Amino acid sequence: MKKKIVIAGGTGFIGKYIEKQFHRMGYDVIIISRQPNHLAWENEQGITEALNNADMLINLAGKSVNCRYNEQNKQEIIRSRTSTTNLLGKILQTCPNPPSLWINSSTATIYRHAEDRPMTEEGGDIGTGFSVDVAQQWEAALFSFQLPATRQIALRIAIVLGKDGGVMTPFKNLARFGLGGVQGSGTQRFSWIHIEDLFQIIMFLRDNEELSGVFNCSSPDPVTNRELMDQLRKTMNVKVGLPSPKWLLEIGAVFIKTETELVLKSRWVVPERLERAGYKFKYDKLDKTLHDLLS
Repeated sequence: MKKKIVIAGGTGFIGKYIEKQFHRMGYDVIIISRQPNHLAWENEQGITEALNNADMLINLAGKSVNCRYNEQNKQEIIRSRTSTTNLLGKILQTCPNPPSLWINSSTATIYRHAEDRPMTEEGGDIGTGFSVDVAQQWEAALFSFQLPATRQIALRIAIVLGKDGGVMTPFKNLARFGLGGVQGSGTQRFSWIHIEDLFQIIMFLRDNEELSGVFNCSSPDPVTNRELMDQLRKTMNVKVGLPSPKWLLEIGAVFIKTETELVLKSRWVVPERLERAGYKFKYDKLDKTLHDLLS
Protein backbone atom coordinates (compact mmCIF):
# COMPACT_ATOMS: atom_id res chain seq x y z
CA MET A 1 0.00 0.00 0.00
CA LYS A 2 1.19 3.53 -0.83
CA LYS A 3 2.07 5.82 2.05
CA LYS A 4 -0.52 8.55 2.52
CA ILE A 5 -0.23 12.26 3.37
CA VAL A 6 -3.19 14.58 4.01
CA ILE A 7 -2.74 18.31 3.32
CA ALA A 8 -5.53 20.60 4.54
CA GLY A 9 -5.73 23.89 2.65
CA GLY A 10 -3.21 22.53 0.17
CA THR A 11 -4.16 24.52 -2.94
CA GLY A 12 -1.97 27.58 -2.34
CA PHE A 13 1.65 28.34 -3.20
CA ILE A 14 3.12 26.31 -0.31
CA GLY A 15 0.62 23.46 -0.48
CA LYS A 16 1.16 22.86 -4.21
CA TYR A 17 4.93 22.68 -3.70
CA ILE A 18 4.63 20.23 -0.80
CA GLU A 19 2.12 18.10 -2.73
CA LYS A 20 4.51 17.91 -5.72
CA GLN A 21 7.43 16.84 -3.51
CA PHE A 22 5.43 14.07 -1.81
CA HIS A 23 4.15 12.83 -5.19
CA ARG A 24 7.77 12.59 -6.37
CA MET A 25 8.53 10.43 -3.34
CA GLY A 26 5.70 8.05 -4.23
CA TYR A 27 3.15 9.17 -1.65
CA ASP A 28 -0.59 9.26 -2.14
CA VAL A 29 -1.56 12.89 -1.35
CA ILE A 30 -5.10 13.86 -0.34
CA ILE A 31 -6.01 17.57 -0.34
CA ILE A 32 -8.79 18.98 1.84
CA SER A 33 -10.06 22.20 0.27
CA ARG A 34 -13.08 24.32 -0.56
CA GLN A 35 -11.97 24.26 -4.18
CA PRO A 36 -13.52 21.71 -6.58
CA ASN A 37 -11.99 18.27 -7.22
CA HIS A 38 -10.68 17.97 -3.64
CA LEU A 39 -11.99 16.49 -0.41
CA ALA A 40 -14.55 19.01 0.92
CA TRP A 41 -14.43 20.33 4.49
CA GLU A 42 -18.11 19.42 4.86
CA ASN A 43 -17.33 15.73 4.22
CA GLU A 44 -16.33 14.72 7.75
CA GLN A 45 -16.70 11.01 7.00
CA GLY A 46 -14.37 11.40 4.00
CA ILE A 47 -11.83 13.33 6.11
CA THR A 48 -11.93 10.60 8.77
CA GLU A 49 -11.24 7.95 6.12
CA ALA A 50 -8.43 10.07 4.64
CA LEU A 51 -6.75 10.56 8.02
CA ASN A 52 -7.09 6.91 9.01
CA ASN A 53 -3.77 5.12 8.31
CA ALA A 54 -2.18 8.37 7.02
CA ASP A 55 1.48 9.03 7.79
CA MET A 56 1.03 12.73 8.43
CA LEU A 57 -1.46 15.61 8.49
CA ILE A 58 -0.24 19.04 7.36
CA ASN A 59 -2.72 21.88 7.94
CA LEU A 60 -2.12 25.08 5.95
CA ALA A 61 -5.76 26.22 5.81
CA GLY A 62 -6.64 29.88 6.29
CA LYS A 63 -7.70 33.01 4.42
CA SER A 64 -4.77 35.02 3.03
CA VAL A 65 -3.62 37.91 5.24
CA ASN A 66 -2.84 39.89 2.08
CA CYS A 67 -5.99 42.03 2.42
CA ARG A 68 -7.28 45.09 4.28
CA TYR A 69 -7.90 44.39 7.95
CA ASN A 70 -11.55 45.47 8.10
CA GLU A 71 -13.84 43.72 10.59
CA GLN A 72 -15.22 41.24 8.07
CA ASN A 73 -11.75 40.19 6.86
CA LYS A 74 -10.42 40.00 10.42
CA GLN A 75 -13.20 37.65 11.49
CA GLU A 76 -12.71 35.48 8.41
CA ILE A 77 -8.90 35.31 8.86
CA ILE A 78 -9.32 34.02 12.43
CA ARG A 79 -12.35 31.79 11.76
CA SER A 80 -10.77 30.14 8.70
CA ARG A 81 -7.78 29.08 10.83
CA THR A 82 -9.36 28.12 14.14
CA SER A 83 -12.49 26.37 12.79
CA THR A 84 -10.51 24.13 10.42
CA THR A 85 -7.94 23.31 13.12
CA ASN A 86 -10.72 22.48 15.60
CA LEU A 87 -12.50 20.28 13.05
CA LEU A 88 -9.31 18.34 12.27
CA GLY A 89 -8.60 17.85 15.97
CA LYS A 90 -12.10 16.50 16.65
CA ILE A 91 -11.87 14.10 13.71
CA LEU A 92 -8.42 12.87 14.85
CA GLN A 93 -9.92 12.05 18.27
CA THR A 94 -12.34 9.62 16.60
CA CYS A 95 -9.90 8.21 14.05
CA PRO A 96 -9.18 4.45 14.55
CA ASN A 97 -5.55 4.71 13.33
CA PRO A 98 -4.61 8.41 13.23
CA PRO A 99 -1.41 9.83 11.69
CA SER A 100 1.56 9.89 14.05
CA LEU A 101 2.31 13.55 13.23
CA TRP A 102 0.12 16.65 12.86
CA ILE A 103 1.96 19.74 11.60
CA ASN A 104 -0.12 22.91 11.81
CA SER A 105 0.91 26.15 10.18
CA SER A 106 1.43 29.19 12.39
CA THR A 107 3.30 32.43 11.77
CA ALA A 108 6.53 34.13 12.81
CA THR A 109 4.44 37.31 13.15
CA ILE A 110 3.48 36.07 16.63
CA TYR A 111 6.56 37.88 18.00
CA ARG A 112 6.76 41.62 18.66
CA HIS A 113 8.29 44.15 16.24
CA ALA A 114 11.99 43.56 17.01
CA GLU A 115 14.98 45.61 15.89
CA ASP A 116 17.00 45.06 19.09
CA ARG A 117 17.46 41.27 19.25
CA PRO A 118 16.35 38.02 17.58
CA MET A 119 13.29 36.11 18.77
CA THR A 120 13.69 32.43 19.72
CA GLU A 121 10.98 29.97 20.73
CA GLU A 122 12.00 30.16 24.39
CA GLY A 123 13.28 33.73 24.67
CA GLY A 124 11.09 35.56 22.16
CA ASP A 125 8.53 38.16 23.25
CA ILE A 126 4.98 37.59 22.02
CA GLY A 127 3.68 40.79 20.45
CA THR A 128 0.33 42.58 20.49
CA GLY A 129 -2.24 43.43 17.84
CA PHE A 130 -4.45 41.60 15.37
CA SER A 131 -1.81 39.44 13.64
CA VAL A 132 -0.51 38.24 17.01
CA ASP A 133 -4.07 37.43 18.15
CA VAL A 134 -4.51 35.32 15.01
CA ALA A 135 -1.34 33.33 15.69
CA GLN A 136 -2.15 32.80 19.37
CA GLN A 137 -5.69 31.60 18.69
CA TRP A 138 -4.44 29.33 15.89
CA GLU A 139 -1.84 27.67 18.13
CA ALA A 140 -4.28 27.46 21.06
CA ALA A 141 -6.72 25.54 18.82
CA LEU A 142 -3.99 23.04 17.87
CA PHE A 143 -2.69 22.41 21.38
CA SER A 144 -6.17 22.22 22.96
CA PHE A 145 -6.38 18.60 21.77
CA GLN A 146 -4.98 15.70 23.77
CA LEU A 147 -3.93 13.15 21.13
CA PRO A 148 -1.83 10.34 22.65
CA ALA A 149 -1.05 8.74 19.27
CA THR A 150 -0.29 11.97 17.37
CA ARG A 151 2.57 14.43 17.87
CA GLN A 152 1.47 18.06 17.45
CA ILE A 153 3.81 20.69 15.98
CA ALA A 154 3.12 24.36 15.22
CA LEU A 155 5.46 25.81 12.59
CA ARG A 156 5.95 29.56 13.06
CA ILE A 157 6.70 30.15 9.40
CA ALA A 158 8.58 33.24 8.22
CA ILE A 159 8.12 34.75 4.73
CA VAL A 160 8.43 31.84 2.28
CA LEU A 161 10.53 32.44 -0.84
CA GLY A 162 9.88 30.26 -3.89
CA LYS A 163 9.76 30.44 -7.68
CA ASP A 164 6.07 29.95 -8.29
CA GLY A 165 4.28 32.51 -6.17
CA GLY A 166 4.38 34.13 -2.76
CA VAL A 167 6.22 37.42 -2.26
CA MET A 168 8.86 36.88 -4.95
CA THR A 169 6.47 38.00 -7.71
CA PRO A 170 5.74 41.48 -6.26
CA PHE A 171 9.37 41.91 -5.13
CA LYS A 172 10.65 41.13 -8.64
CA ASN A 173 8.15 43.57 -10.16
CA LEU A 174 9.18 46.36 -7.78
CA ALA A 175 12.84 45.90 -8.68
CA ARG A 176 12.15 45.56 -12.40
CA PHE A 177 10.26 48.88 -12.51
CA GLY A 178 12.89 50.79 -10.52
CA LEU A 179 10.98 50.76 -7.21
CA GLY A 180 13.25 48.24 -5.46
CA GLY A 181 14.66 50.64 -2.88
CA VAL A 182 14.24 50.52 0.90
CA GLN A 183 10.70 50.33 2.24
CA GLY A 184 10.02 52.55 5.23
CA SER A 185 13.13 53.03 7.38
CA GLY A 186 14.85 49.98 5.86
CA THR A 187 16.05 48.91 9.33
CA GLN A 188 13.16 46.47 9.92
CA ARG A 189 14.26 42.84 9.86
CA PHE A 190 13.11 40.43 7.17
CA SER A 191 12.93 36.81 8.32
CA TRP A 192 12.57 34.39 5.42
CA ILE A 193 12.86 30.74 4.41
CA HIS A 194 13.42 28.98 1.07
CA ILE A 195 10.43 26.79 0.24
CA GLU A 196 12.71 23.74 -0.21
CA ASP A 197 13.99 24.14 3.36
CA LEU A 198 10.38 24.38 4.56
CA PHE A 199 9.68 20.99 2.95
CA GLN A 200 12.91 19.46 4.30
CA ILE A 201 12.04 20.72 7.80
CA ILE A 202 8.71 18.87 7.56
CA MET A 203 10.62 15.68 6.67
CA PHE A 204 13.15 16.31 9.47
CA LEU A 205 10.33 16.67 12.02
CA ARG A 206 8.70 13.51 10.70
CA ASP A 207 11.92 11.53 11.18
CA ASN A 208 12.80 12.91 14.63
CA GLU A 209 9.98 11.46 16.68
CA GLU A 210 11.07 13.04 19.95
CA LEU A 211 10.26 16.55 18.65
CA SER A 212 6.94 18.31 19.27
CA GLY A 213 5.59 21.74 20.20
CA VAL A 214 6.49 25.07 18.61
CA PHE A 215 9.27 25.60 16.03
CA ASN A 216 10.46 28.80 14.33
CA CYS A 217 10.56 27.97 10.62
CA SER A 218 12.97 30.62 9.38
CA SER A 219 16.47 30.76 7.94
CA PRO A 220 19.27 31.41 10.46
CA ASP A 221 20.27 34.60 8.60
CA PRO A 222 17.50 37.23 8.69
CA VAL A 223 18.44 40.51 7.01
CA THR A 224 17.30 44.13 7.16
CA ASN A 225 14.87 45.42 4.55
CA ARG A 226 17.72 47.52 3.13
CA GLU A 227 19.91 44.42 2.74
CA LEU A 228 17.01 42.50 1.19
CA MET A 229 16.32 45.14 -1.48
CA ASP A 230 20.05 45.68 -2.18
CA GLN A 231 20.58 41.93 -2.68
CA LEU A 232 17.46 41.64 -4.85
CA ARG A 233 18.62 44.45 -7.16
CA LYS A 234 22.14 43.02 -7.30
CA THR A 235 20.86 39.54 -8.23
CA MET A 236 18.53 40.98 -10.88
CA ASN A 237 21.24 43.36 -12.15
CA VAL A 238 19.06 46.42 -11.57
CA LYS A 239 21.09 49.57 -10.85
CA VAL A 240 18.46 51.93 -9.44
CA GLY A 241 15.83 51.38 -6.76
CA LEU A 242 13.70 54.27 -5.59
CA PRO A 243 12.84 54.17 -1.87
CA SER A 244 9.25 53.91 -0.62
CA PRO A 245 8.69 56.04 2.51
CA LYS A 246 6.08 54.91 5.02
CA TRP A 247 3.49 57.52 3.93
CA LEU A 248 3.72 56.34 0.33
CA LEU A 249 3.37 52.70 1.36
CA GLU A 250 0.25 53.60 3.39
CA ILE A 251 -1.37 55.17 0.33
CA GLY A 252 -0.34 52.29 -1.94
CA ALA A 253 -1.65 49.68 0.53
CA VAL A 254 -5.14 51.18 0.33
CA PHE A 255 -5.14 51.01 -3.46
CA ILE A 256 -3.93 47.40 -3.67
CA LYS A 257 -6.08 46.33 -0.69
CA THR A 258 -3.36 45.13 1.66
CA GLU A 259 -1.64 46.25 4.91
CA THR A 260 1.76 47.91 5.32
CA GLU A 261 2.48 45.61 8.29
CA LEU A 262 3.45 42.95 5.74
CA VAL A 263 6.58 45.00 4.82
CA LEU A 264 7.07 47.36 7.79
CA LYS A 265 6.90 44.99 10.78
CA SER A 266 10.37 43.94 11.90
CA ARG A 267 10.34 40.13 12.06
CA TRP A 268 13.67 39.08 13.60
CA VAL A 269 13.15 35.35 14.09
CA VAL A 270 15.79 32.60 14.36
CA PRO A 271 15.32 28.79 14.28
CA GLU A 272 16.94 27.95 17.62
CA ARG A 273 15.07 24.68 18.27
CA LEU A 274 15.59 23.31 14.73
CA GLU A 275 19.32 24.04 14.77
CA ARG A 276 19.70 22.59 18.27
CA ALA A 277 17.95 19.42 17.06
CA GLY A 278 20.47 19.15 14.18
CA TYR A 279 18.64 20.51 11.15
CA LYS A 280 21.07 21.85 8.51
CA PHE A 281 19.69 24.51 6.16
CA LYS A 282 20.37 24.07 2.45
CA TYR A 283 19.60 27.75 1.86
CA ASP A 284 20.98 29.55 4.89
CA LYS A 285 21.99 32.81 3.15
CA LEU A 286 19.80 35.21 1.20
CA ASP A 287 22.22 35.71 -1.72
CA LYS A 288 22.35 31.95 -2.35
CA THR A 289 18.55 31.77 -2.16
CA LEU A 290 17.93 34.64 -4.57
CA HIS A 291 20.45 33.23 -7.06
CA ASP A 292 18.57 29.93 -6.96
CA LEU A 293 15.12 31.49 -7.34
CA LEU A 294 16.01 34.11 -9.96
CA SER A 295 18.38 32.10 -12.14
